[in-house]
Amino acid sequence: MTRTFGQRLHAGIEQYGPLCVGIDPHGFLLDAWGLPRTPAGLREFGLRVVDAASGTIGIVKPQIAFFEVFGAAGFSALEEVLAAARAAGLIVIADAKRGDIGSSVDAYGDAWLTPGSPLEADAVTLAAYTGTGALAGVFDLAERHGKGAFVLAATSNPESQTLQTATVHNGDRLGLTVAGLVATEIDDWNRSRAAADHAHGRELGSIGVVLGATKNLLDYGVDARSLGESAPMMPVLAPGFGHQGARFDDIRSIYGPLSAGIVVSTSRSALAVGPSALSDTLADQAAQLAGALS
Repeated sequence: MTRTFGQRLHAGIEQYGPLCVGIDPHGFLLDAWGLPRTPAGLREFGLRVVDAASGTIGIVKPQIAFFEVFGAAGFSALEEVLAAARAAGLIVIADAKRGDIGSSVDAYGDAWLTPGSPLEADAVTLAAYTGTGALAGVFDLAERHGKGAFVLAATSNPESQTLQTATVHNGDRLGLTVAGLVATEIDDWNRSRAAADHAHGRELGSIGVVLGATKNLLDYGVDARSLGESAPMMPVLAPGFGHQGARFDDIRSIYGPLSAGIVVSTSRSALAVGPSALSDTLADQAAQLAGALS
């Protein structure tokens, strides 16, 4: 049987730890790396990050926006980077933040999660402004193909607070914040799938949430301690470390028991060292992270 994304993610974390490096070809980083601000420069940047990550950490997260800037040529470069990362055995999270309804959102799922697709990744980030139920087709597709997704819940940007802390005023979710509602519904989905499959002891679910490390999660209505008691555990993609100010030493205090299923995202703080020192920097950050979680 095809392993679930949660099982593969758990195995990758067991082998390499939870560090994930962004493939984020900012213009200033391309300049610093001596690469042109062209699709060819993006391709070379991405392949160098893949080379540095391979055998050092287990997860990479290409930021799709930087490739999309260049249209078809940018997507062509991205396809090569995605294929190289998956061929290297890395778990690839496409940071695309897609979201829609009906056949449109299903098409996004087909694009990013169908085996053999030019843009095939292992997981994709999704936005739930249309409601988490609207994403069910993508979740089902992910389940069929051993893929995963991470749904935005409490994001690390300061502009998120007003919307994500707004409260629900009807139904059986009365009083939950928007962020808390998303996290609760994704947790429910993982548990329902485990029950439907008569699964026992799944290490991680296949659908996770994005919870920014720069936030007090309780202020956002997300109770990490309660959510961390679920089986299977909901995986968490955690941005905000390094350049945005969060520290590895704070992970357990921020995420509580959810720390066991965390994917810790690093980007500019690692990429700024340049290609020749990147592998050593990732190894050092992975060791620091392991120490913080031990």
